[in-house]
Amino acid sequence: MEAVRKLGLNATRPIMWSLDDLYRLSETVRRISKPILIVANKMDSLHSEANLQRLREAFKETIVVPCSAESELALKRAAKKGTIIYQAGDPTFKIISEQLTQPQKEALAYIQERVLKKFGSTGVQEAIERAIFDVLKFIAIFPVEDVSKLTDHEGWVLPDVFFTPEGTTAREFAYRIHTELGETFIYAVDARSKQKIGEEHALKNRAIIKIVAGKGLK
Repeated sequence: MEAVRKLGLNATRPIMWSLDDLYRLSETVRRISKPILIVANKMDSLHSEANLQRLREAFKETIVVPCSAESELALKRAAKKGTIIYQAGDPTFKIISEQLTQPQKEALAYIQERVLKKFGSTGVQEAIERAIFDVLKFIAIFPVEDVSKLTDHEGWVLPDVFFTPEGTTAREFAYRIHTELGETFIYAVDARSKQKIGEEHALKNRAIIKIVAGKGLK
């Protein structure tokens, strides 16, 4: 029905729909029910930028993220060995080892020039984040026990994050954590403003929330 409304079709007389209407309807239903994101891999290869442009022209309504998974793997392995300082999504890296061979230096320089400098990252982390936030329209919520220290009951700082649909209310989020929290929900506290939040309050992306609930149901 969402697709029908979006296309302006007559919902009471589908017999009047043309074959073109049916084609547009099926495409719109697919876009709504199964959203996609294209990860254009191999951006470190020759002619990759031309292929990226062709993809973007062919899929104008779809997010296309330039990516080099091989570069991401190489950087992660180098970071694990203590050769460089790098975290997923970083626009560059820092060499900290003096034991690099010439081929290793050339490989890192190639990644810097062909991938990071041109596209701002390897694209792997960006693809994940855009799939979650831009395509699926989720928000990230951090539950805590102590709103002053932003910790859980064991003292860990921001130990958990939940991805929930946009518009999720405080009580709905409580249910996501635990059914009993949702059933005995009293109010929530916004850790940034220290203000109480009612059950129907819609949470925002990156909100840090403490759930205050009553005793467990018997």
